[in-house]
Amino acid sequence: MGVVEDDAATGTMYVAGRPHPALAGLVLRYGGYRESSAAPVRRRQAPTGACTLIVSFAPVLRLHGPAGPVVGGSFLAGMHDRAVVTEFTGAQHGVQADLSPLGAHVLLGRPLPELTNRCPALDELGVPALAALPARLAADPGWPQRFARLDAALLGLLDASRTRPDPEVAWAWERLRAAGGRATVTALAAGTGWSRRHLLTRFTAQVGLAPKTAARVLRFRRAAGLLVPVAADGSPPRPDPPRVADVAAACGYADHAHLVREFHDLAGCTPTAYVAEWAAASHTVNP
Repeated sequence: MGVVEDDAATGTMYVAGRPHPALAGLVLRYGGYRESSAAPVRRRQAPTGACTLIVSFAPVLRLHGPAGPVVGGSFLAGMHDRAVVTEFTGAQHGVQADLSPLGAHVLLGRPLPELTNRCPALDELGVPALAALPARLAADPGWPQRFARLDAALLGLLDASRTRPDPEVAWAWERLRAAGGRATVTALAAGTGWSRRHLLTRFTAQVGLAPKTAARVLRFRRAAGLLVPVAADGSPPRPDPPRVADVAAACGYADHAHLVREFHDLAGCTPTAYVAEWAAASHTVNP
């Protein structure tokens, strides 16, 4: 089942699960969670280069993002190039599955731009296997059973899917991901043997973002991860984050100001404010 962090005094729990091997490359990770707060908790969720499936057993989670204010319970967040702010008061309890964009493309069998900058509820997707998950996982007796049921649902979607990414798109995405976004569209086109226009069309349809935008998001994700390295068990970021200028240099930005501009565009705040918000949210939960 993986890492289990359980604090009975506060009611906080995080359980890391491993997706079935047949889902490798499509489903990145599972996590079960439970947390509570008497005060409102707001978190800025910056773009990550992945799609997030939330199966919730708790009251609604408010989402404020590019698609406008949304009150969600269980939903699938598509690829984003802008931040979403989540907000809750009271309890949160559920399962999260992070999907690669190509994984979402395969499992849902639809063009990913339909989900870009959107967080549709599971019952809005027209996929009965996903719409049934909240009630069924909530009724399961424990995390192993929930992860097993999630495996079964996603494996069923994989078996039924006739959608597969182009090998060239899969290569270009993996090249971008491995390079932390530091690969040019010209180099990607040359590596696929396609024209830039053809790469743009096929990549966007299957990833949900254009190659240049995907590169920005992946480079930003690396920078944000260096500034706020939240552990796999959900524990708070360390109190001594690196300097913004050092992160800018490590991630290939022209300078400190360039990284600040990217934070404004993709997260809606400065790097300093981003770090401060995460630290504040970590201290708010379970006071």
